[in-house]
Amino acid sequence: MCLFQFTARRLVSQAHCGLKASSSKKQKFCLEMARPSSNMADFREVFAKAKHIAIITGAGVSAESGVPTFRGAGGFWRKWQAQELATPGAFARNPSRVWEFYHYRREVMLSKHPNPAHIAIAECEKRLSKQGRSVVVITQNIDELHRKAGTKHLLEIHGSLFKTRCTSCGNVAANYKSPICPALAGKGAPDPDTADAAIPVEDLPQCEEDGCNGLLRPHVVWFGEALDPGVLTAVEKELDICDLCLVVGTSSVVYPAAMFAPQVSARGVPVAEFNMEPTPATNRFRFHFPGPCGTTLPPALARHETEIIS
Repeated sequence: MCLFQFTARRLVSQAHCGLKASSSKKQKFCLEMARPSSNMADFREVFAKAKHIAIITGAGVSAESGVPTFRGAGGFWRKWQAQELATPGAFARNPSRVWEFYHYRREVMLSKHPNPAHIAIAECEKRLSKQGRSVVVITQNIDELHRKAGTKHLLEIHGSLFKTRCTSCGNVAANYKSPICPALAGKGAPDPDTADAAIPVEDLPQCEEDGCNGLLRPHVVWFGEALDPGVLTAVEKELDICDLCLVVGTSSVVYPAAMFAPQVSARGVPVAEFNMEPTPATNRFRFHFPGPCGTTLPPALARHETEIIS
């Protein structure tokens, strides 16, 4: 069993959204590499030979589309940060406030569009599929911009803003309504002086399965919740077969995504990081390309001169 399989399966039952990588010796990866290269020509040679490419993306890939991250200084909705609202406890205490927050995020995303990085990934997947090569996108983002750009082979490890899950029957369904329910129309303003709408539970989004009418929640992984074991298993399978891995716009500090690329690198597979600045995992990778993903990624994934397209 490979190193990734062992670690991923062990973490299926204990991986939680928002957990940061431990600094303990036991969780340090075994392979240290020299300073990564920023030679695009060398990367392009590796890219031209790859048959199974895994692309791991984080918030940085969507930042150029104007997507709020709610992280770091100033990352507030009203007077709360995301980690104060994106929890099962917060939803249990005040489902109206949490739904206002997610309604705001959904409405914002309806006005956002994929940027050149999203488009480059989707176009690369389409082009390589005609050559018998595969591209899979493993994203931490819940904004669906990869899907909007045309990516087909997509694993959303943290869920989606545009899916709901019933708290009674468990049904998961796509939902692109705007507003998601009449009571939330015009609600969710982020201004810190805005008062809570205090919407009654019965007026919040309700399950439409026959005879259920249970309270819906966003189908996203909240802080303190385990990731879907089925999704993690799918990720594991893809990373086991990939012969090139790209890490795009992710800080590489949040488990379990933080372990994916370093463990791929540990078995000798080339890993290329595209990020604004170095991360804690940078020195474990073969390549690092600093700068905006929308600038660095398109030339990296463009058609290579050796590609034959029928």
